Amino acid sequence: MIITSYNNAEKKDNPHGVTVHKLYDTEHAQVMHMQLKPGDALKKHSTPVDVFFYVLEGEGIVEIGDEQQTVTKDMLIESPAKIPHRLLNESDGLFRVLVTKVPRQTEPTKMV
Repeated sequence: MIITSYNNAEKKDNPHGVTVHKLYDTEHAQVMHMQLKPGDALKKHSTPVDVFFYVLEGEGIVEIGDEQQTVTKDMLIESPAKIPHRLLNESDGLFRVLVTKVPRQTEPTKMV
């Protein structure tokens, strides 16, 4: 059995400047724990694989393509491959999200 706490997981550098910890990384899938502080936002980008976001804490905004919606704890958001997307935290609290990429990304992310 392997158990990983995000507090002890490897921090992952990213072009968005937000806190990301790598929780799971195999040849089949990747799972990251992402924290957006108030005012943080990801740059719009697209991934070559499907991604889903699961909100662990707080409230944030998800943009996928031309759609934008406010999301809260316990919501799962699907983001299809090659569609530009980003997350924003315009609230006063922490926005924590589990990010899962399936299958594992092997090509680079494209900034829009």
